[in-house]
Amino acid sequence: MKFLTVFENTPVSPPPVWMMRQAGRYLPEYRETRARAGDFLSLCLNPELATEVTLQPIRRYGFDASILFADILLIPHAMGQPLAYREGEGPVLEPVRDRAQVARLAGDSAERLSPVYQTVRNLRAALPAEVALIGFAGAPWTVAAYMVEGRGGKGFVAARRWAFSDPDGFQTLIDMVTEATIHYLLAQIEAGANAIQIFDSWAGLLPASQLERWVIRPTRRIVEALKARHPQVPVIGFPRGVGPAVPAYCAGTGVDGVSLDESLDPAWAAQAVPAGVVLQGNMDPQFVVAGGPAMRAEADRILAVLAGRPHIFNLGHGLVPETPPEHVSELVAHIRAPVGAGA
Repeated sequence: MKFLTVFENTPVSPPPVWMMRQAGRYLPEYRETRARAGDFLSLCLNPELATEVTLQPIRRYGFDASILFADILLIPHAMGQPLAYREGEGPVLEPVRDRAQVARLAGDSAERLSPVYQTVRNLRAALPAEVALIGFAGAPWTVAAYMVEGRGGKGFVAARRWAFSDPDGFQTLIDMVTEATIHYLLAQIEAGANAIQIFDSWAGLLPASQLERWVIRPTRRIVEALKARHPQVPVIGFPRGVGPAVPAYCAGTGVDGVSLDESLDPAWAAQAVPAGVVLQGNMDPQFVVAGGPAMRAEADRILAVLAGRPHIFNLGHGLVPETPPEHVSELVAHIRAPVGAGA
């Protein structure tokens, strides 16, 4: 698989390409499947439909990797925290705000997550042999932030306040989420995932003094647990928003690859990130909305500065609903075009 070759410290030209949120609302076939499911949570937990939406962008674009269609909040759902996805609001959970509420959560979530593992098995059987399957989970800090806040947005003030004022109490929640995440990701690998990505979407909300405890240490525990059982399976971290702390994150967690958000200069990352770490990213998704010469020029810039370095072409965050599907086709074709084939 071209995607896995880069983790052998082997640059590939053109690089493998996939895109975060490559299955989603910008695709008409996704919207039709979502309507059949009835609601987002039902879609994530229906192996037949989750398999279908995962395969849709592979059929359209022939990406080098497919990522499991699921959601980072399936872990708290499986632990017994009430979760709903409301139109116009996104995820809404019953907040967990103290140690007593943490103690009421279920530690063993395997049964409620079994539909996800069936989806992984379905996908590995259905995907072309050359297409890698990426499993994923949210990082403990990001998942815990949603669990405490009860919803997204507004800076996750309640989560940060608890972490800062009662770190030992907050640690109980982080530890529980970390252990559940280890079991979840091991099960995905054992069902057929070829690689894992850990999304720490809200790592950038923490001050530098807090990154070691709430971002790096829990992620390192996950990576070590996965590697102890499956040393050949690459793990990609996505510490979104941490800026110059990316090299320390890579060194401290032991990830095989790091996904760069759009705020980072890939030329800087090529010099600052340890040489053995694969770089993934990092086009701003709005370039794909714009399409045309601006998108192609930005792709060329990223490809040029990361030439010679093991690299996976991706975005700095996920595709947005306004993305014209034909722009994604154009971008993939441009990345794969022979050098000198023209703009």
